[in-house]
Amino acid sequence: MKGTIFDLKRYAVHDGPGIRLNVFFKGCPLHCLWCHNPEGVAFEPELMLLPNRCARCGDCLRACSYGALSQNGDGLVRADRSRCTLCGDCVEACQREAIDIVGREVSVEEVVAEAEKERVFFEQSGGGVTLTGGEPLAQPAFAEALMDALREKGFHLALDTSGHASPEIFLRLAGKADLVLFDLKLMNEEKHKKYTGVSNRQILENLRALDLTGKPVWVRFPLIPGINDDGANLQAMADFLAGLKSVQQVNVLPYHRGGVEKFRRLGREGEFAVYEPPAEDRVQAIIDFFRTRGFRVKRGG
Repeated sequence: MKGTIFDLKRYAVHDGPGIRLNVFFKGCPLHCLWCHNPEGVAFEPELMLLPNRCARCGDCLRACSYGALSQNGDGLVRADRSRCTLCGDCVEACQREAIDIVGREVSVEEVVAEAEKERVFFEQSGGGVTLTGGEPLAQPAFAEALMDALREKGFHLALDTSGHASPEIFLRLAGKADLVLFDLKLMNEEKHKKYTGVSNRQILENLRALDLTGKPVWVRFPLIPGINDDGANLQAMADFLAGLKSVQQVNVLPYHRGGVEKFRRLGREGEFAVYEPPAEDRVQAIIDFFRTRGFRVKRGG
């Protein structure tokens, strides 16, 4: 069983308890305009240019047999992605690692082997493996096979998900996790469609259904100024979560511009938006709001 990922991150400390190995699945059915991992949206591998590393030597151009690369007036490499076949010749030719192909196929056994290398850190810190992305539930067969193999080895499993999946897939895979990290963005359905590309109706229904199973849940709230930090959304979210018994904490994740440079490197800046990071006093006010509603709240994580 194989699947497509775009990263394996060791020593992760923000996606579940303890030190973790994060498995970043490639492909997501949502298209959040503020996405900080845009390389996880498309299901296929993509060419990424890193201009800050470019030596302007032209080696990659000479290696490309398809005329997909050129240089601008400053000597920086540009890509015509319509001509690129992702053969990887330019990546091999670049001595500065200024070109990369994001996304690779891995087997269940490969990921389990990487987790085994980190076992001592997991045991000392109470950590484990987190399936994230992208959206793990968008590759359900691979995600399930991987979870089964990791559970057999005794690893703590966290599933980081948008909740956008069929109830059958969502509940079956969430049931195999020790902890579900559930991203909750907007309560208004029309605004959710506008900013993520999909309805939130099934997402909310899935979270309600998950709550009935008693599975521990950390709700992750990406705080985007001008999009979901208004009083109406905050009140609606708090009211909704107050009716759920399995929510152990709310993680407030302030927007940052870490994804902006990635948009450019992928040649996809026109597909996303750039927002202002929230002011510190606004972040604290929202944290305080959820705390006054009785929730355990953590910034980040």
